[in-house]
Amino acid sequence: MGTYLSTPKTDKLSEDGENGRVRYGLSSMQGWRATMEDSHAALPDLDTTTSFFGVYDGHGGKVVAKFCAKYLHQQVLKHEAYSTGDIETSVQKAFIRMDDMMRGQRGWRELSVLGDKLNRFTGAIEGLIWSPRGGESSNKVDDWAFEEGPHSDFTGPTSGCTACVAIMRNNQLVVANAGDSRCVISRKGEAYNLSRDHKPGLEVERERILKAGGFIHAGRVNGSLNLTRAIGDMEFKQNKFLSAEKQIVTANPDVNIVELCDDDEFVVLACDGIWDCMSSQQLVDFIHEQLKSESRLSTICERVFDKCLAPSTSTGEGCDNMTMILVQFKKPIQSPASAAEKNNDDKLKTVSAAVDTN
Repeated sequence: MGTYLSTPKTDKLSEDGENGRVRYGLSSMQGWRATMEDSHAALPDLDTTTSFFGVYDGHGGKVVAKFCAKYLHQQVLKHEAYSTGDIETSVQKAFIRMDDMMRGQRGWRELSVLGDKLNRFTGAIEGLIWSPRGGESSNKVDDWAFEEGPHSDFTGPTSGCTACVAIMRNNQLVVANAGDSRCVISRKGEAYNLSRDHKPGLEVERERILKAGGFIHAGRVNGSLNLTRAIGDMEFKQNKFLSAEKQIVTANPDVNIVELCDDDEFVVLACDGIWDCMSSQQLVDFIHEQLKSESRLSTICERVFDKCLAPSTSTGEGCDNMTMILVQFKKPIQSPASAAEKNNDDKLKTVSAAVDTN
């Protein structure tokens, strides 16, 4: 079977939810791709004051994206910085931690259980055999004990995924991104990019790649990967003399922090299957138009997919897996004073200009 199917799979997996702070809708669709490699996480109540949403776009397989959807938000909660209110540090460390957790016997076993049917049975059996103290493992979030076993020297998966997450606490929005999934906020109808697509054409990415001993050929890292940051992809992270942040490909995310105000309407997280077809402003405009007549946010996500889906695979655009989360802020958000509000607008424009890739 090739990269594309003869006809697209247009079945959509959708979900809606809400709490006192936000309402959200999400959907995912396999489309023309031979397999579905996206995953996502939507936790409106990560804790009593915090909401977490994440999109994970896999490449070379689905397991790393599924691993992140299962564990990344847990690691955000677990880090000591989170308890002090330092979400920026906790989410940055969580991204890096994913790579660490996927190594060794335990990493191999977890990935096997999340992977294809052939490996699930083997992974489950090895879990019984090689788990610490014969399977007596703690249910604590931060427990990731070293395991002896036939895969103790496993260096991690050769497949990988992007990760783009949005964490909301009170009036603060923290966005962390590694790869080319994207987070966009709509403020008074204007689209502002809160993440930067990590591509080989960016000078800061090129510098790191070359310093780490890599190269860029035909717009791809080492002639292979068209992303410069990702979780997984361990073949690009083998330099023992460099930190995780300085490897050819790094899981280290860009982190942006935004103070929300009354003018903020919604935030969108989506994989590049959407952004290949629509600019940030085009998507925001489309959502605004849909909101005039549609209240179910997942339905709006589904309509975006239908709009983006290519009629054939001749061009490649509109042929990727598609995943999108639409999060609408509930009013009232405490509005800052007018001067501070203008300052927030200026800050957003600065952030958007810095990360804009359209």
